[in-house]
Amino acid sequence: MRVLGIETSCDETSAAVLEGEGDDVSLKSLVILSQDVHSIFGGVVPEIASRAHLTAIVPVVEKALSDAGVTRIDAVAVTNAPGLVGALLVGVSFAKAYAFANKVPVIGVHHMEGHLFATALEHKDATPPFTALLVSGGHTLLLDVESWGTYRLLGKTRDDAAGEAFDKVAKLLGLPYPGGPHVERLAAATTNSGEFRFARPMVRRNQTVADPDFYDVSFSGLKTAVLTAVKQSNLEQTRGQIARAFQDSLIDTLVEKTTRAARQFGRGRVVLGGGVACNATLVAAMRERFEPRGVQVFAPSPRLATDNAAMIARAGLFHLERGERSELDLNAFASQPIPGLVAA
Repeated sequence: MRVLGIETSCDETSAAVLEGEGDDVSLKSLVILSQDVHSIFGGVVPEIASRAHLTAIVPVVEKALSDAGVTRIDAVAVTNAPGLVGALLVGVSFAKAYAFANKVPVIGVHHMEGHLFATALEHKDATPPFTALLVSGGHTLLLDVESWGTYRLLGKTRDDAAGEAFDKVAKLLGLPYPGGPHVERLAAATTNSGEFRFARPMVRRNQTVADPDFYDVSFSGLKTAVLTAVKQSNLEQTRGQIARAFQDSLIDTLVEKTTRAARQFGRGRVVLGGGVACNATLVAAMRERFEPRGVQVFAPSPRLATDNAAMIARAGLFHLERGERSELDLNAFASQPIPGLVAA
């Protein structure tokens, strides 16, 4: 089956063509057009994002089809939740119209489920069962993936997502948006955190799986600790140390929570997804913790870690092969649970 994927949930307009069956698939093309204009405002402006998608959607899809060398597709998969509603509606409206005009089915895809599939496009062994950590600007989710389509939501953020925390801390440190790469580079260039050490939020030695915060994360307190450190120090001299201390705290927390999940369910694979999975320090810390235990850690390349249509096409293919189809009244939703959740 040949699937056209479309992704417009935030500030990337993306289209991709995927071909194959089951886990035996090949990516024929992937086009991602990022909206750099948002860096001026220090964050994504929804109205600007929506208008940019309107301008870009047709040429991006045409480029993806041209790069793939195809004129016919068997189905269209499109992100319809979660995300910025105005941005999502551009992709959903185009996908429904394109599918109707070409007499092929359309399938709505949950954006975060797409991230679960992304890594498997590059690593054939990144398939269930595995422990998944999805970390992006808007979400931080810890899941046990028993099989494709069967997910246990173990933990999530109670406030800021990991990527959001990076962006907010970057702003406190006077760094550009998006903040994640800038904080990571600054932390990597700093030998140690000096006098600064921030607590690992919601990580205690006496926690048990029965505790409601055993898997959850919270980064608002960490952000406040950074703010206090910035106010009480000479930022020109301590910027790198604060960045290093912040990143160490956040990464240690994510690694510990992921370790708990993998151990609890006896998983031999850990799969990372989402934009923060681009953080090389996070990936290295995960491998340092897990590989001595014989647990494989898989992370996507930056191109597939960011919002992209390839992962949407792959998740869409899975649902299409199960006989699922969306009607032409498919709508967009700012928030929606991942499909296939089972009790943890």
